[in-house]
Amino acid sequence: MTYLDYSATTPVDEEVLDSFVKATKYIGNPNSLHKLGIKAKHLIDASTNQIANILNVKPNEIIYTSGASESNNTIIKAIQKFQNRGKHIITTKLEHSSIYGPLNYLEKQGFKIDYVPLENGLVKIDELKKLLTDDTVLVTISMVSSETGIRQPIEEIGQILKNYPKIIFHSDITQAVGKIKFDLSNVDAASLSAHKFFGFKGIGILYKKENLIIEPLIEGGKSTTAFRSGTPPLELITSTAKALRLSYQNIDDDFEKVKKLNQILINNLKNYKDVSINSNENSIPHILNISIKGIKPETMLHSLEEKEVYISTQSACSTGNASKAVYALTNNEEKAKTSIRISISKKTTMKDIENFIKAFDESYIKLGGSK
Repeated sequence: MTYLDYSATTPVDEEVLDSFVKATKYIGNPNSLHKLGIKAKHLIDASTNQIANILNVKPNEIIYTSGASESNNTIIKAIQKFQNRGKHIITTKLEHSSIYGPLNYLEKQGFKIDYVPLENGLVKIDELKKLLTDDTVLVTISMVSSETGIRQPIEEIGQILKNYPKIIFHSDITQAVGKIKFDLSNVDAASLSAHKFFGFKGIGILYKKENLIIEPLIEGGKSTTAFRSGTPPLELITSTAKALRLSYQNIDDDFEKVKKLNQILINNLKNYKDVSINSNENSIPHILNISIKGIKPETMLHSLEEKEVYISTQSACSTGNASKAVYALTNNEEKAKTSIRISISKKTTMKDIENFIKAFDESYIKLGGSK
């Protein structure tokens, strides 16, 4: 099997699984006042401190959620509390569907949504500045596009927005965590999911600066924070801390390895007449988006699947026939309708790349692609 769909989800690392299993021995509810509950709480606190240290934030700024989709919904819908500041929101056309969903909800509540223009996939800083008004209350821009791998200058954008203290700056950092280094100093809130860096599905984090007080999306009881109710999932929290630590252990070497594999893929795919490379120099090497003229993405996906090679069409959570992100990047409807995503990781091997190239060549010819 050749798995090249790491941006959709990653397999659970064995050491992460081991942490989960060990945590099951702490049977007490972390909110219980007896000895078993206190022991469980101490383990959660230690894990939270570890996560906060890696992300360079404060422990009380960590909110555990079910995943980045919940985190995105929580912070975006919480903006309703601040509508006295304004009802204008700025975003891009490269966002995940869990950003557009709550934004569409707010639009129905009377909020205005503007999309900042892009150049070669990157936010045009001058255009962003022009969009900022006294009515702007939220700017939400993903750090890395899940479909194209485009990395936005979040640190620079955050520095600009520091001059607008009433604006909340949020970034979905799901596709960046464990792959690249970044600084959240100028970000007010950020979302991520553990299953993107070899942790478990079902747990995510919403980082929120301590001075930003929001209304919880889920209410109804004590937890690790007042901003999200529910019994703390101890096993998931401790294993997420482990997954995060492992993902940053050799991040520089891992990045260089992925970069080399990405370049090998690009060099091979350039030999096909009907293949266009959509990802560009602003993309992280973990995500390679291409389009194949005249071949439906689903057809190529299933042809590769027959050879036990697994890739994606668009993002795993996307809907619709054309990729909005690819269209925003290329301004080409044909490319947007025929795009596929190859996503690799530190666990990808040269053998995986060779298997993909062989399977792709066979499928391309079989499906009528031009040499």
